[in-house]
Amino acid sequence: MSRLDSFIRRVSAQRDILNYVTGEISDVDGPVLELGLGNGRTYDHLRENLPLREIFVFDRSINANPQSVADGDYMILGEIRDTLAFCGPRVKAEAALIHCDLGSGDPTTDLATCAWISPLIIERTAQGGIVASGLALDLPNFEELSLPEGIQKKRYFLYRKL
Repeated sequence: MSRLDSFIRRVSAQRDILNYVTGEISDVDGPVLELGLGNGRTYDHLRENLPLREIFVFDRSINANPQSVADGDYMILGEIRDTLAFCGPRVKAEAALIHCDLGSGDPTTDLATCAWISPLIIERTAQGGIVASGLALDLPNFEELSLPEGIQKKRYFLYRKL
């Protein structure tokens, strides 16, 4: 499969997953955490589909289209490993949804990322909250959810905190 076809499948899966989980969190209080702004496409999609939710975006720097960047206190800059660990006073609540888009494509780097991000996600997710991730995470006390129809297994992972 070409890299272009793989990219198209990945972003289509992201869109379908985000559309699905927005309905799944309707009864869960809390903000949304977007881990990795990138180009800002998924943040923009979340903002459009969850206009009444606070959405906090974490990234080490801003490289996105200016129209797809969170405003003021909702854009948290720095190493996610540090900022997510200490964001409690700013975010003020556990998240109803965490979208984690931090995969690098390098298996060793991705394993290392999973090792440090999983405990932080556990700490920041509300009971009943959902985690959508491009990486398979180690989340005890979460159930892995089935992916929406048409999304290839291991392309994305969904978890709900018990």
